[in-house]
Amino acid sequence: MAIVWMRGVAGVVVVAALALGTAGCSGDGDPGTAASKAASAVESAGAAVSSAASGASDAAASAAAVAKDRLGEVKDGVDAKAEVTLGAPAADGEGFTTVPVSVKNTDGSAKSFAVQVNMKDESGNLLDTVVVTVADVPGNATGQGTARSTHKLSGTVTAETGTALRY
Repeated sequence: MAIVWMRGVAGVVVVAALALGTAGCSGDGDPGTAASKAASAVESAGAAVSSAASGASDAAASAAAVAKDRLGEVKDGVDAKAEVTLGAPAADGEGFTTVPVSVKNTDGSAKSFAVQVNMKDESGNLLDTVVVTVADVPGNATGQGTARSTHKLSGTVTAETGTALRY
């Protein structure tokens, strides 16, 4: 979603650049007016960039809070991060990012898993966080699940395991 906003911001910057070019050729002969219009367009573009970045950060923070709450509901969970394997992120038909999650139950009896999947952009910035539950995995067996982003993400997305609990 942040990338979509950034594309929109890029469009604003292009419009600002065009405004600068056409303002210089407006025929009113006042370079001060042209510069003022261009500065105003650039300032608006900067505000749009800040707003987009803030919105993306807010969405990721909100998703992280929800994930923390969901993991907090797990009682008597043990660290199972080493037992989790994530597949490659891909966009589904609706534009949401999905990540295959595989869990290995090394216990002798059936267990469930809660896995936090962090989705990041190319720069390592957090875009989204989701918790996947893989329930009732038989002892010494592997279970499968799919993490799905809470909102549409674009650009290159990487996934990493956050907290993983077996219970």
